[in-house]
Amino acid sequence: MRILQKETAAVVVDLQERLLPHIYDGKKVLQNCIKLIEGLQILSLPVIVTQQYTKGLGQTDPAIIGKFSEFNYIEKTAFSCFEEPAFKEEVSIMGKKNIIICGIESHVCVLQTCLDLIDGGFTPVIVEDCVSSRNPDDKNVAIKRMRQEGSRITTLESLLFELTRSAGSELFKSISRLVK
Repeated sequence: MRILQKETAAVVVDLQERLLPHIYDGKKVLQNCIKLIEGLQILSLPVIVTQQYTKGLGQTDPAIIGKFSEFNYIEKTAFSCFEEPAFKEEVSIMGKKNIIICGIESHVCVLQTCLDLIDGGFTPVIVEDCVSSRNPDDKNVAIKRMRQEGSRITTLESLLFELTRSAGSELFKSISRLVK
């Protein structure tokens, strides 16, 4: 199955300022997510951002907010983004079959969103180097389960080049500069 630009959107799950410092390899995950968002913007893919219980976990990290000309997010208290009616509606309106997922935590919000997207008829695309948990073992088990349940597992660079499809274009040059 090819992940095609015209069939794909993305969700940034809960990359919040009070949670990120506790995440295994959090700085690297944040930097990878920033690159992913930049790449998706170069490729003109829609990106949804969620925040889990903002009052307790704070706002989305400022570095992520700064990547959007108009920053909007969907507030949620359910672990699965798909249980939030505003998220479900937005994903349905976009009409994309593939939903790229990056964010935290892999074994809670990312996993439950992935499972609900599958149940909803979507194909989750998990960017392995753009997700994490407080405990690396939780992340590893979650990745295995998401693969077992039918999601696609990939990496930042692999995904961006798959969406770009070929070399020689301005899109390719922009993506190539981004991942180097």
